[in-house]
Parts: sequence; C-alpha cells; structure tokens
Amino acid sequence: SIAILLYLARKFKTPDHWYPSDLQKRARVDEYLSWQHVNIRGKGSKLFLMKVLLPLLTGQPLPPEKLESVTEELNVVLKQFEEKFLQDKPFIVGSEVSLADLVALVELMQPVGAGYDLFEERPKLAEWRRRVEEAVGKQLFQEAHEGILNVKNL
Repeated sequence: SIAILLYLARKFKTPDHWYPSDLQKRARVDEYLSWQHVNIRGKGSKLFLMKVLLPLLTGQPLPPEKLESVTEELNVVLKQFEEKFLQDKPFIVGSEVSLADLVALVELMQPVGAGYDLFEERPKLAEWRRRVEEAVGKQLFQEAHEGILNVKNL
C-alpha cells in the first residue's frame, strides 16, 4: 500500500529521490499517489479483473463490448497520465525516479499481464517504462512481475 511505502521510505531513510525532501518534488509525488488510486489503479485493475479473473472464475469470456468499454476507460487515464504527470520529463518528478514512478509502473503491469500491451502504441510511455526498469534494475523488475506476467498460465 501507499502508506507502507511512505513509512518504509521514512523509516529506512531511503535515497532522497524516492520520496524527496524538497517540498515541491514531494508534493508532485504525493499528487500522483493520490490521483492514481481511482485512475491508473482503478482502471488497470478493472481491466485485469474483467479480462483475467472473471473468466477464470466463471469459465466464460467477457463480452467484447464490455472489454472494449473497460479498455477505453484505461486509455483515457493513460492519456491523462502522459499529459499531466510525465509531460516531457524522464520521470514523474523530473530527472530522477521516485515512488510515484514505481507505483505507476507496477499498476500498469496488471493490464500487461492480462494481455493488453498498453506500451505498444505509446512511445513516451514505453521510454518511461524503460527508464524506470533501468533505475530499479531489469532483473529485479522481471522477478517482481513474474507472477502477474504469467497469470494467463493459471
């Protein structure tokens, strides 16, 4: 949860870029973390639920029109994310990765795990993903997402 991440950043005095001491940068992280709950998390989780979990539980695929509607909702918030939070910066806060970037990418991996490659036609988003993965470490990133990326094997 966001509360646990902030607690850990403070308790273990993580490097400043994760949760900046500069008030303007911290406000930018906080702004994203507050926004993402009903936007990126809400819409990405909904797509994952509708495309993977409901068919798994019911044995029935979701009607295409329902899936299309859920996908469009996610596309709207992805556009907002690119325009409002990424803009023309390498990361959400600026030149360094932060908790906001980490939380954003983790949430976006759910739809990817469900088979929706939301990075494919979004070069700005794809480049941002690459930078976040490099900042975290590609191997660690892949390990952390191994379960969600293989969920279709259930």
